[in-house]
Amino acid sequence: MASLQDCVRMLHFLLRASHLSAFEELPELLARSATEAGLHRARIYVADIQGITLREATGQGADAGAGGQELRVDATLAGRVFRSVQSHSAHVDGHVQHWLPVLDGTERLGVLRIETEGEVDEQTQASMEDLASLTGLLLVSKRHHSDSYARLTRVGPMSVSAEMQWTLMPPRAFANKRVTIAAEMEPAYATAGDAFDYALAGDTTHLAVFDAMGHDTSAGLTANLAMATCRNQRRQGSSLPEARDAIEATLIEQFARSRYATAVLADLDLEAGMLTWINCGHHPPVLIRGRRWTAHLTCTPTHPLGTGLGLPTTLCREQLEPGDQLLLYTDGIVEARDAKGREFGRDRFVDFVIRHQSDGMAAPETLRRLVHAVLEHHDGRLNDDATVLLCEWHGGAGTAASVRESHEPPPGSPRTPR
Repeated sequence: MASLQDCVRMLHFLLRASHLSAFEELPELLARSATEAGLHRARIYVADIQGITLREATGQGADAGAGGQELRVDATLAGRVFRSVQSHSAHVDGHVQHWLPVLDGTERLGVLRIETEGEVDEQTQASMEDLASLTGLLLVSKRHHSDSYARLTRVGPMSVSAEMQWTLMPPRAFANKRVTIAAEMEPAYATAGDAFDYALAGDTTHLAVFDAMGHDTSAGLTANLAMATCRNQRRQGSSLPEARDAIEATLIEQFARSRYATAVLADLDLEAGMLTWINCGHHPPVLIRGRRWTAHLTCTPTHPLGTGLGLPTTLCREQLEPGDQLLLYTDGIVEARDAKGREFGRDRFVDFVIRHQSDGMAAPETLRRLVHAVLEHHDGRLNDDATVLLCEWHGGAGTAASVRESHEPPPGSPRTPR
């Protein structure tokens, strides 16, 4: 069993050694540090970008995964841990295997496997969970400059436009006491003109979804320019109309009205719950209340960004209630067709989210299953990009305080393993 002193030594060694190490060195460092605390055969498994497979990081080969295992997310105990964000243990060949989720905040990166000679006490369990938490932080610190990590999380070739999009996207999951955000984007290896974005600044959460014209690299450039301009404006303190005008000017300057993007730009006041948004020729947001009641938030749209049609910009507002969920999406989600030409449809899309959230499923897992359902509906291959962003407001400071007192995570967010 691991003592508190063993745990401190383990984490100290791993943290210090990680400063001058690359991603390829993490598997060995992790195993060595765990062994010092009596935790044997520690292994890291990272998820591919579609959340289908968990691939072991061995530190060997071009993808740092040579000779490692591949485990299906939907068919293994390791996958169950990834899906539920809950630790699980199993007896295997006379010892106990412990599987723990590896997270970046609430974004699921993969799982950690550790073996012990028998059942563990509370302190040893805490040590394993601390090791999983530190592993997540180290993976994030190494992945941005590691081609090996990028290769390991891919199971197929990626287009240039998709390479651009994934590089600029924020993490696909975030949660704190006041808000949960999750997003997914398909086709993961060939997305072109779709993009999603979010950011927090004080009491405001900024949200955006873009859908650029076309399905080529130029579509990716259009979406990237729109998103970069949006970020630039909000970081200068610009209003939503000012950001919209700046995006429009950037796209016209670059493409002379030959390229455009539809979009929804929104701000959510995390204290008061006031949602403010602009619709630029895009599908209207969907509001889910009480896990069952839905409404499509109507707002007189202005023209798509980059067309210069001169339509007025309407700033719309909606007062949210604690627990309300907002869905922003692109047409690929609802317009995917099966072999008989039947669309996946907006009703099926919204019903899918409601049913899975009503069952207590975390928002990231709900969206992972949603995009897989859309892909299955369209025979495994989409003709258009499909993006969805879910934002749930948990309430202002008073509501957040009650959540903290209950020691429970916000609804719809992954639970911490301890």
